[in-house]
Amino acid sequence: MRQPTDSTAETTAADGGFRWPVRQFSLDNGLRVVVCEDRTGPIAGVNLWYDVGSRHEPAGKHGFAHLFEHLMFQGSAQVGKTEHFSVLQEVGGSAINATTSADRTNYYQTVPSAALPTALWLEADRMGSLALTQENLDNQREVVKNERRQRYDNVPYGRWAEILLALAYPEGHPYHHSTIGSMAELDSAEQSDFTAFYESYYSPDNAVLTVVGDADDAQVRRFAEEYFGGLSARPRPEPAAVAALPAAIDGPVHEVIEEPVPLPRFFFGFRATRFGEPGAAAEEVLAAVLGRGRGARLFTELVTKRELAQAEGSYLASWQLAWYESLLSGMVTPRPGVDAAELHAAYFEVCERAAVDAPTEAELDRARSMLEADWARELSSVGARADQLSRHAVLFGDAERVRDRLPELLAVTAEDVRAAAERIFTPGNRVTLEYRPVEVSVDSEGN
Repeated sequence: MRQPTDSTAETTAADGGFRWPVRQFSLDNGLRVVVCEDRTGPIAGVNLWYDVGSRHEPAGKHGFAHLFEHLMFQGSAQVGKTEHFSVLQEVGGSAINATTSADRTNYYQTVPSAALPTALWLEADRMGSLALTQENLDNQREVVKNERRQRYDNVPYGRWAEILLALAYPEGHPYHHSTIGSMAELDSAEQSDFTAFYESYYSPDNAVLTVVGDADDAQVRRFAEEYFGGLSARPRPEPAAVAALPAAIDGPVHEVIEEPVPLPRFFFGFRATRFGEPGAAAEEVLAAVLGRGRGARLFTELVTKRELAQAEGSYLASWQLAWYESLLSGMVTPRPGVDAAELHAAYFEVCERAAVDAPTEAELDRARSMLEADWARELSSVGARADQLSRHAVLFGDAERVRDRLPELLAVTAEDVRAAAERIFTPGNRVTLEYRPVEVSVDSEGN
C-alpha cells in the first residue's frame, strides 16, 4: 500500500463531486491522518479505520474482529466501561458507533468542534490501553451471542449471507466466514488470544484517523501529536498467502435449506471484481440496471410483466469487497402458486440476456442518476464524508482517491455493462441458496 506524503488538494471543476480540500500526513509512529476542512458548521466528524476485519482472523478465531467492535467501548486506562458514549454525549456528540466488515473495522462520532480534543483523546486512550479484562470478555461474548440470535439464528432467512459466503469462497479463504464468527470459537478462546489480537492490529501504524469539518490541519496535527504521538507501533503477523481465485465459482452450486420460513426464497451469488479494480464500476452499474428498484429489468420482467415474483424481491447488488474477489448477490421470492423452478430459471434468463442486450441510454441514465444520488448522500454529512476518506486511505493508500469514485461510475458505457454481464452471468459462476418452508411440529402441550 502506497504511503501518502503531505499534500493539499485544490477544489476544481474536475473534483469528482468531492469539492473539499484534503490534507494528509503521518506521525512518526505510523498513524496516518486525513483532514478535510469544512467551516460551514461548528461540528467535526471523527473517523478511525483500523485495517483489521474478519479476513484477518486465523482458523479457530473467527469472530474476533467483531467482538473487538464491542470491546472497544468497554473502557480503557482512563475511561470507564461505556463512558466513551457518556462523555461524548455530555459534550454534545452524536452518531457514536462502530461497524465491522470482512475488510476493516471503523469507529466514528460527530462532535461540536470545541469537543474535538475530547473525541481524539478518547480514541487514543482505547487504542493504547484497552481494558481487556476477563469480565469484559465474558460480558461481550454474551452480547455477541445475543446479537447472533437476534440477527442470524432466530429470524427467517437470517443466515443467508453467512451460508452464501461459505458456498462462494473455498474453505480457508479469508471471505469464507462471516464477521459474526463462531460462538464456539469465541467461547474456547483464552484471554491471551484476545490480547494478542489486540496488540497485533489495534495500533497507530495500522490505522487511519480522519477529521472532517470545523478544524484545519494544523489543529488536528497538534491534537494528533499530543494524544496519539506517544503510542508505539507494533509488529503484526505476516498475512497468510491467498491464492487468486478463478474467474468463476466452479458452479453452478445449488444448496437447499428447509426451515420454518414464511415463503420460499432464492438468494444468489456471483463472483465479481474487487472494489476499485478495473471492471468493478461496470458491475455496480450492471447491478443497478438489472436489480435496483421498480424500473430495473428484474422487477419489470419478473414482477410486472410475468407476475412470477413478489414485489419486494428481484434485486441484485454489489458487495464491494476490496481485498480479494468480490460478490454480486441477488434475491427473489415467488408469488403464491408460482413454480419455484420456473422463477429460478427466469431470474437467470433476465441476467444472462444482459450479455447480449446492452443497456439503453435511458437505462444507463437511470443507473447513473441513482449512483450519483448515492454518492451525494455519502458526502452530505461530515461523518459520512470522513468514512469515505478513511476508506480510500486504507484501501488505496491515498485519501485523494475519493475523487475518482464518481467519475469511474459515470464513465461506464453500455458496452462496459454488457461485457460485465457476459463475464459475471455464466452457469459456472453461480451459487443458488434456496429456502423451502417446512412446518414446525407442535405437540399436544404446545411445545
